[in-house]
Amino acid sequence: MRAFGPDLFLLHVLRGKWRCVPLLALGMALSSASRAHSAEKLQYNRDIRPILSDRCFKCHGPDKGSRKASLRLDLAEEAFAVRKKSGKPAIAPGKPEESLACQKIFSRDPDDLMPPPESNLALTEKEKLTIRQWIAEGAKYQPHWAFISPPASVPVPMVKNKKWPRNEIDRFILARLEKEKLKPSGEADRARWLRRVTYDLTGLPPKLEEIDAFLNDRSATAYEKVVDRLLASPRYGERMAVPWLDAARYADSYGYQSDQLCPTWPYRDWVVQAFNRNLPYDRFLTEQLAGDLLPSPSRDQRLATAFNRLHRQTGEGGSIEEEWRNEYVSDRVHTFSTAVMGLTFECARCHDHKYDPITQRDYYNLSAFFNSIDEYGLYNDAGHVPTPSLLLPNREQEAAMKTARRN
Repeated sequence: MRAFGPDLFLLHVLRGKWRCVPLLALGMALSSASRAHSAEKLQYNRDIRPILSDRCFKCHGPDKGSRKASLRLDLAEEAFAVRKKSGKPAIAPGKPEESLACQKIFSRDPDDLMPPPESNLALTEKEKLTIRQWIAEGAKYQPHWAFISPPASVPVPMVKNKKWPRNEIDRFILARLEKEKLKPSGEADRARWLRRVTYDLTGLPPKLEEIDAFLNDRSATAYEKVVDRLLASPRYGERMAVPWLDAARYADSYGYQSDQLCPTWPYRDWVVQAFNRNLPYDRFLTEQLAGDLLPSPSRDQRLATAFNRLHRQTGEGGSIEEEWRNEYVSDRVHTFSTAVMGLTFECARCHDHKYDPITQRDYYNLSAFFNSIDEYGLYNDAGHVPTPSLLLPNREQEAAMKTARRN
């Protein structure tokens, strides 16, 4: 569960110190290093897919409604298939001279050139040669990188400056900087570093006494002590909960029309405490998705499943209960797919997904898991909360309830 940084910084130990590294620079460095080590052979995902997606898929991609000449270039089996009219495939692996795609993109005839001039799209000479080289190398397709398992390891790049890197991450960053003929920025001063790491882990600025204590601490573990203190702070869980609560569409109201109060703050507190307890990620997800189905679930595990019930709800007059109940099921599917799987499933609600390998059947198979709640599609007023619901009495109230039940 511990994760260093929202969007801007990655923290890591460097010979007893912590350094803030822009994630964008890290990503650029990884890409550059990977490219340098595999320059001898092109990769579809890295070198070819971006070109085809930008210039070719509009007419020869996954969208059947806009596809021309019944040709798909995003699927290997269709790109390699022999065309009836010409007797040649669009792409002949290892044989660019026999590939219609190569003939078309290098054509001097505007009536034969691809992309056609009227599309206002064009390939540069470098891009044409890249496609030709990829075909000559065997035209090996790859699934989207998110669906490749296990992820491929990337060799650590060699760098000229041997003194600056303190670990392997630094070497990736430096490799890209050296390629762009740039020099690393100087190390941040202690006060600036403290401000960055405190904002990053707690969302708050450091206090004056914390600044003074750190500046006066010249021990070899000064940086680590700061990070340990911040990770132990209850503010850490609050800071880390923010992006998850956004993904989980957290709110304390119903969201429609009069937008009446729907107090779900106990779930918010559960998420904060989960981060502060360093709850393992698999349990973090399991308890939110199906905490009530665990053996002898605790009240907190049941509470965690509010993740599935944070969707908007309507009480507008004239609304059809069954229609809105199905809307809530779909909302749970969409939220699960984006927050947990990192995918958008909305397209597959009406048709097979055009850009991800998700079918409409997949969508409704998944929705069956979220369609098992005995709920009413509308709420009447603030005094009638949606069911099923969970009472969360404090200790005194719980004791009073037990006494009342005994009597």
